Amino acid sequence: MREYIRIHPKDVVAVALKPLEKGKTAEIDGSTIILREDIPQGHKFALTDIAAGSPVIKYGCSIGNAKENIPCGAWVHIHNVKTGLGDLLTYTYDKQDTTLEETEAAYFQGYRRPDGRVGVRNEIWIIPTVGCVNNVAEAIEKQAQKYVGGSVEEVVSFTHPYGCSQMGDDQDNTRRILADFVNHPNAGGVLVLGLGCENSNIDELKKFIGEYDEKRVKFLVAQECEDEIEEALKLIEELAAYVGSFQREPIPASELIIGMKCGGSDGLSGITANPAVGRFSDILISKGGTTILTEVPEMFGAETLLMNRCETPELFEKTVDLINDFKNYFTSHNQTIYENPSPGNKKGGITTLEDKSLGCTQKSGSAAVRGVLKYGEPVSEKGLNLLSAPGNDLVASTALAASGAHIVLFTTGRGTPFASPVPTVKISTNTGLSQKKNNWIDFNCGVMVEDTSLDEMGKQLFDYVMEVASGKKVKAEEKGFHDMAIFKQGVTL
Repeated sequence: MREYIRIHPKDVVAVALKPLEKGKTAEIDGSTIILREDIPQGHKFALTDIAAGSPVIKYGCSIGNAKENIPCGAWVHIHNVKTGLGDLLTYTYDKQDTTLEETEAAYFQGYRRPDGRVGVRNEIWIIPTVGCVNNVAEAIEKQAQKYVGGSVEEVVSFTHPYGCSQMGDDQDNTRRILADFVNHPNAGGVLVLGLGCENSNIDELKKFIGEYDEKRVKFLVAQECEDEIEEALKLIEELAAYVGSFQREPIPASELIIGMKCGGSDGLSGITANPAVGRFSDILISKGGTTILTEVPEMFGAETLLMNRCETPELFEKTVDLINDFKNYFTSHNQTIYENPSPGNKKGGITTLEDKSLGCTQKSGSAAVRGVLKYGEPVSEKGLNLLSAPGNDLVASTALAASGAHIVLFTTGRGTPFASPVPTVKISTNTGLSQKKNNWIDFNCGVMVEDTSLDEMGKQLFDYVMEVASGKKVKAEEKGFHDMAIFKQGVTL
């Protein structure tokens, strides 16, 4: 196992791949470095003297400026580095060549829907229009398990606290996200459960749903029936008969849509798991597939790398708006734009938002940006897409699913048990986490610091995702976890 790595030839820091003791000698690119203090795994040490005010280079880019003189061999972290980011910036489009060669087709076993779309699960979803009927939705879910069997894989309710007492964009966002899930192809059938007096009632929600198949989508207003659970179970029985008619069949990978997100990042995230997801993304896109990258605040500091991969000037301008709109969102609430990274990130070795962002954006691979999506907007362009959503794990993963992701790839250096409305693959950045939390982690990229190349890791991850798309359950699914979180921005009445 390697003990440390210099990621880019221009870097003035190296990253410890295992805990390193004070006094240890490190040989890097012909230079001998003697460590002045203990360096935790995932943390950085200086490869040269860094003068106060000078940029600290990692990934070949600045991750901030030295707050004091940092001697060669010293620990480089929050105590001696600060962010170099400002507020709103002016950007210039400098298009980079991002051509990916087409590769041979691959196939998974999925569900072809009557409208031509594809699902990787064949579930019945219960969608409450308002939080007031959450308990009812959960009771229906529990009693409806008798209909699971054959190709009916699960009956799941997606509860949330919204749908009433909201205004403006918040209210529209709730309706849009709920409509996205009503239309999601992983759901073979859907029961929309309303209360009757809520702002986002079924009639209002139908405006966002658009055309629907009456065999696939059923509606129930609780205030209009004597026993809403009894009536709901009758509708679920009808849905189960319809959903049970679908069977898995070979589907080309070109029809897969995969969301990409990270959380609880550590100093190895940008070295192992995130680059592996990026390589996966390139492989899928080379076969005609689609990926979606989100968590806009964690693009700050690395946004120009994405902007310059935009396929057209129009997409570049949309990406500029994507970044600046989120900065304006922070300032409009009197919040600091760069209040990041989190305590867990810092403990894992991430020092500044630039450090975090440059690692996070490794998930995008090298493909051209083909689409830029608003929150709740369904993906329409194949290839790499950017989606407007915050960094919060549950909100961002829900947003990816709402925009059409069949599966979410979630990299983590700290670990988390949460799920989302679609299969959520937990990918560890380090082997220790995968061993300690084997009940959470589905795929380990920690072996990349041992004996596995990036190309091989990307291929292994692609093969694993094809298994999940073909029905293999991830750890959260095995435990019956299903989460949904809608982005709340405004006033609650």
